[in-house]
Amino acid sequence: MSATPASVIAAYFDAQPPDDELSANYNVAPTTEVYVVGEGSAGRRLRVMHWGLVPPWAKDQSGASRLINARSETVAEKPSFRSAFRRRRCIMPVDGFYEWTTLGPLRKQPVFIHSASGSPLALAALWEFWRPPDADPDGPGLFSCCILTCPANRAIAEVHDRMPVLLDRNAWSVWMSSETDDQSLHDLMVPAAEDVLVRHPVSTAVNSTRNNGPDLMQEVVPEPIGEIPGQGQLL
Repeated sequence: MSATPASVIAAYFDAQPPDDELSANYNVAPTTEVYVVGEGSAGRRLRVMHWGLVPPWAKDQSGASRLINARSETVAEKPSFRSAFRRRRCIMPVDGFYEWTTLGPLRKQPVFIHSASGSPLALAALWEFWRPPDADPDGPGLFSCCILTCPANRAIAEVHDRMPVLLDRNAWSVWMSSETDDQSLHDLMVPAAEDVLVRHPVSTAVNSTRNNGPDLMQEVVPEPIGEIPGQGQLL
């Protein structure tokens, strides 16, 4: 999720601000618009992209919801990702992300995971540009992206067995440079140090993307198992 203003994100990443600014979103869902940091001949820039990769050879955008993540172990070989991995690496800046942990039978508790320092997280990502097959070759197209995941560190493994690949500041340019070799890239796609992230339980309101607002990030005391409000009632 990202609720930080574009100007603040751009300054943090030493990037040019985007042409368009997104509304604050505390409950970002796949296939929505997100900020991405890219680096090119004109320098580093923050821009808006569609979360869910659409490869250039795709007939339509229908597969984007299945390509929101790429596994670090196979990204260099998978047809949907390998070209972007070689040439179009970027960063997705976020304030944090949600995961769900099991508290009991049929009971999932959402948690908010964020930087221990309070700074934005830099998620390793890939981007692509797609245009409909029958579209004007000079017409507009779609910029899309996905994030890289790796095995979870011990702290996150208590919640989920995977985690986003997080990049330290000194790795940003290395990750986005077209000159970085494969071994150096793979060296970056490792679990974050144990003290980088912290987490706390949040309201189950985050389970629905219809809900949005800063209250979704606030820490709550989970209801004891068997004492969920309304449990045992039909009406």
